[in-house]
Amino acid sequence: MNDKAQTPGAKAPAKSARRRAREFALQGLYQWRVGGNDEAAIEAHLCDLEGFDKADKDFCTRLLRGVLAQRELLAAQVGAHIDRPFAELSPVEACVLLIGAFELAHHPETPYRVVINEAIELAKSFGGTDGHKYVNGVLDKLASDLRAVEVEAKKRAR
Repeated sequence: MNDKAQTPGAKAPAKSARRRAREFALQGLYQWRVGGNDEAAIEAHLCDLEGFDKADKDFCTRLLRGVLAQRELLAAQVGAHIDRPFAELSPVEACVLLIGAFELAHHPETPYRVVINEAIELAKSFGGTDGHKYVNGVLDKLASDLRAVEVEAKKRAR
């Protein structure tokens, strides 16, 4: 049997503090996109949510504030790689793509494949049935723009 296979009834591995931070940032951005909530209201609400104490709060705040501050630029960067206007994307996919774009642009310490994988996991957990495939394709193309050297080095290493 594969060591990574879980036995029935076994708990899934605990989520990292960064993954939880991304999940909470996504929830906050969803509140902004769908409900029109502002940054202060979103941050106040996130602090009250169950499990927020297990998240990397600083990282969550940087994601949330960074995406909101740069939303037009990030949407334009994403928009260069999508097949419809950014405004027509589902709210979840749009917010996941904004988070991924922000991380690719501003967190070079996180490998681009990790950024893309984390975005895929967000889309699988919160988005539509095949939204994760769309997110993967778009962020893969965007990574070639924003992290060309890293992407090229990865291709050469194969």
